[in-house]
Amino acid sequence: MRLIQITDCHLHADPEARSRHGVPHRQLERVVEAAARLSPDRVVVTGDISEDRTAASYAEAERLLAPLACAWCWLPGNHDEPGLMADRRPLHDTLDLGGRRLLLLDTQCIGQAAGTLGETRLAALRARLAEDGRPTLLAMHHPPVAVGSAWMDALGLTDAAAFWESLAGHAHIEAVFCGHVHQAFAGHGPVSSGRIPVYGCPSTSDQFLPGSADFAVDEAAGPGFRVIDLGREGLATWVERVEQA
Repeated sequence: MRLIQITDCHLHADPEARSRHGVPHRQLERVVEAAARLSPDRVVVTGDISEDRTAASYAEAERLLAPLACAWCWLPGNHDEPGLMADRRPLHDTLDLGGRRLLLLDTQCIGQAAGTLGETRLAALRARLAEDGRPTLLAMHHPPVAVGSAWMDALGLTDAAAFWESLAGHAHIEAVFCGHVHQAFAGHGPVSSGRIPVYGCPSTSDQFLPGSADFAVDEAAGPGFRVIDLGREGLATWVERVEQA
């Protein structure tokens, strides 16, 4: 089975609106075209679909994602309005992948750029992990580990320690996939969690410069997406890029 992750589209109601380094609508269009050519079985969009928090921006997202010949779902990021997203299509918390499942975690903290799960969501996560022993992937917007950029690390998952404590002892968790970082990233959780792999994904909009202490756009990197191939022996994952628009 092939799963594709798309993230951080930052769309406006105006399709011609520009970001710092391109036109988000055109770039998402290119990403969807490239992703569709790889014949995914499922697509997950891990937050920050909108930049201006308008109903029109989510309508544009649906229009631009429509060429995908497979089911897709989304979860909210810090820039999103979950109510407007749900008006377009349901917000799912689980995606059935046959022999596996993908749990979609909402890390949005209203009014904050950083994310949090909180005890209620963490308790629900622990219950969901205990109820099903199938190999499990987790998708979320905010990264639960440091990515090596001081300014971004201050805006990650604020209760990451509690998150990893909730995962401890669950050997069936294969990987965590996050958005928010606007760059390709590969790391892992703490030893106590079994060093679960954590993967960040390029944005379909602007890219952030890896390793930068302060905010900086990576003008050399194009928009991209992550491919996740799921096989009997585990998973393989890599990043694909498209040209800037």
